[in-house]
Amino acid sequence: MILSMTGYATASVELDSGSLTLELRAVNHRYLDIQLRMPDEMRGFESVLREAITVHLQRGKAECRINYAARAAQSGVTLNPDLLRQLAAWNREVQAALPGARGLNVADVLRWNGVLETPSASADELRATLLDLMQTVLQEFSASRAREGAKLKDFLLQRVDKIEALRAGVMPHVPAAIAAYEQKLITRFRDAMQNVPAQDMLDERIRQEIALFASKIDVDEELSRLASHLTEMRRILTQGGAVGKRLDFLMQELNREANTLGSKSVDAEVSRSAMEMKILIEQMREQIQNLE
Repeated sequence: MILSMTGYATASVELDSGSLTLELRAVNHRYLDIQLRMPDEMRGFESVLREAITVHLQRGKAECRINYAARAAQSGVTLNPDLLRQLAAWNREVQAALPGARGLNVADVLRWNGVLETPSASADELRATLLDLMQTVLQEFSASRAREGAKLKDFLLQRVDKIEALRAGVMPHVPAAIAAYEQKLITRFRDAMQNVPAQDMLDERIRQEIALFASKIDVDEELSRLASHLTEMRRILTQGGAVGKRLDFLMQELNREANTLGSKSVDAEVSRSAMEMKILIEQMREQIQNLE
């Protein structure tokens, strides 16, 4: 399976005290970078949540957001008696010091932070709930990365096939270019040396020039290495797993061969093919940056 570094998933669960939502998104990154954003009261679970994400990710910049929305009204809400007594004492002290000051009313007291106590899960229950929620999110997250990875794999294989077709099309052009050069040399040398009777000397000079020309435009080695790199790409994509770094290295090798092919070209069709290869390689390189 080929996995993209880009993915997104979210899930929610209802608790007695409110709603808990976990959201996970990731984009491409050279290394693994995990950022966790959560309420302060849940910071104690950060390490175990980070470990759960690390099991599923090897590279990428991942952001995990945990939001908690308390239930507005529910059964089981009680008043904090200690805080009520403290508020009453403060109210008397203020009234004694400032007789004209307005005292606290019921609405003021109920709005005071901590006066209303709502049922809350224990630390162990909350930890278990968060881990279950994380596993649910990670399953969908991995599925979304796999779907995107499958699309990228098809995209890359299509480009590999196009480069292979261009490579095959280049092969007949080199012998044709040598043959055309040979005819040009024969005509030019015979015109220049028509008064020289040594035919053997003329033929030897032509053979030397053709051999030099053929060595300069010989691209058999480049075409062979191109074929080898394309075969390796297919093997890596078929094997799956973490392929991004290996494919990125192959892009450098493919680009090097395409550049050499273009620099040796004496044929317009070969030059065009080399340029098309470089365009396809660049397209692949951009998409490979998204693969794990």
